Amino acid sequence: MDFVNGLNRDQLIMMDFESNVAPDSWARVVDWFVEALPLEELGFSDVLNDEGRPPYRSSDMLKLFMYGYKKKLRSSYQLEEACRINLEVIWLLKGLHPSARKIAYFRKNNSQAFKQSFRHFVLLLKDMDLISGETIAIDSFKIRAQNSLKNNFNQNKIDRHIDYIDGKIDEYMQELESGELSEPER
Repeated sequence: MDFVNGLNRDQLIMMDFESNVAPDSWARVVDWFVEALPLEELGFSDVLNDEGRPPYRSSDMLKLFMYGYKKKLRSSYQLEEACRINLEVIWLLKGLHPSARKIAYFRKNNSQAFKQSFRHFVLLLKDMDLISGETIAIDSFKIRAQNSLKNNFNQNKIDRHIDYIDGKIDEYMQELESGELSEPER
């Protein structure tokens, strides 16, 4: 009886990345969403210089960050490694693998645009009628009506909640920035 053997590493194998990414993969959702964003309106700018190496497209870098957010890849070093070994990221970025430094600079230079893209995502969901903006969730149990201060909303409470969400976004951006200070153990 013989053992189960793997592929011969010296053999040339034809494969496509499309078949290695599941139809319901998060990478496909990120790809669709970023392609639908009006990046220039949100504050991302793609500027080509006459000298030096050409930059990466803002859409590709944003896809990398959005994928990393879902998969808990916080530092630019983790994102750089994912660009080299993760098949979904290779598919998403079409084989690009930016350096950790390039990833960190993109995040630093586009922090306001990131905030605007998060807000745009919520507005897009509302426009597509995936969320109404009035009801967050309904479960199948009976609710007795209450009108306590905790259960009603006015413009001041809504503004405070938006400020709270903006604060959480700022905390996340600071967490990303603090992760840039320490290099990974290689």
